[in-house]
Amino acid sequence: MSGTMPERLDRFMARANAAYYAGRDPFADFVTAPEISQMFGEILGAWVAITWQGMGRPDPFILAEAGPGRGTLMADMTRLLARVAPDCHAAARVHLVETSPRLREVQRAALAGRTAQPVAWHDRIEALSDGPVILLANEFLDALPIRQFVRTGAGWSERFVDGVGFVALPAGDLPEGPFDRPVPEGEILECCPEALAVARGLAARFARSPGTALFIDYGYDGALWGDTLQALRDGQPAWPLADPGLADLTAHVDFAALARAAAGAACHGSVTQGALLAGLGLFARAEQLARNRPPVEAHAIHDAAQRLAAPDRMGRLFKALAITSPGLPAPPGFAVEPAGGDVR
Repeated sequence: MSGTMPERLDRFMARANAAYYAGRDPFADFVTAPEISQMFGEILGAWVAITWQGMGRPDPFILAEAGPGRGTLMADMTRLLARVAPDCHAAARVHLVETSPRLREVQRAALAGRTAQPVAWHDRIEALSDGPVILLANEFLDALPIRQFVRTGAGWSERFVDGVGFVALPAGDLPEGPFDRPVPEGEILECCPEALAVARGLAARFARSPGTALFIDYGYDGALWGDTLQALRDGQPAWPLADPGLADLTAHVDFAALARAAAGAACHGSVTQGALLAGLGLFARAEQLARNRPPVEAHAIHDAAQRLAAPDRMGRLFKALAITSPGLPAPPGFAVEPAGGDVR
C-alpha cells in the first residue's frame, strides 16, 4: 500500500488528463486522422453537407465538434463547405467543445476567416445551444475517464489506484453499464459513465429537435471485456499510473454500450473507419489529388489514404457510430437501417 487513500480510477484518469492537456502539446505524442491528411476533413465536410440536406437544410444550425484538437478537422471541413456547399457553410454556426484554454487559442487561429459567424466554445457537449445540430467527435470518447470492475465469485470489485499500482476494493453501487455480460471470474469489465451520459443526453436532445452525431474512435462493438487502459508519453507506451499529467491516458470505446445508452434515438453502426471513408469516396479523392502530381507527392497521398482506411492500419481498429433523431435518413456511409438504440 502507498500510505495514501486509494483513488477511484476514473477520478485519477480525469485528474491526470486534465493536467496533461493543460500543460503539454498532445500532438507531440500522437497523430490523429485529421493531421494525417486533409482528405479526412474534406470527406467529413461532404458528409456534413449531405447530412444537413437530409435534416431539411435548417438555417441556422449548429456545426459542433467535441475534442477539436488543433482545429484541423473543422478547418478542413469548413473550407470544403465554403467551396462546394456554400448554403450549408453560410447556415453553419461553429461550436467547439474544448476545456483547454491553450488549445482554444490554437483552434481560434486555425479557424480565423473560415466560418460565417464567430466560433463559440463550450466546456461540455451538454452546454451546446438549442436548435438543430450536427456534432462530430473524432478521438474524443477514448479520453473520457473509465471505471474498471473485476468479476469475483461474490459479484464485482472495483479497481482503485494506489500509488503506481492497482488495488481491488469491494464495489459499492454499480453505475449504469454492461454488467449483464458473461464476464469470466477474474476478468475486467470497463465502463465509461461520461460517454454513456453523452449518448443519453444526445438522444434526449434529438427527440426535441433535429440532430445527428458522428463518433469516430478506436474501440470494439460487442459483449467484450478486458483491460484497455493505456498511456502514451513522448510518443511511446508508458505505464498509465506513473507520473500523472505527463502521459495521455485513453481506453477503448465500447460502442455497443454507447448505442444502448442512446435508447430512443436511431443508431447507425458501428462500421469500421475504413468502410466509412471508402464509402464516402476517400480513394477517389486520393486519386483526384494525386493526378498530375510528382511521383513522390502522389505516393504520399495514396499512402495517407491507406493509413486512414487500410484494415492493418487505422481502418479496422477505428470505428464510427452515428446517432440521429428518429425518422431522419441514414447518414452517408451507414447503409444499414437504424433501430433505436441498437447496434447493427
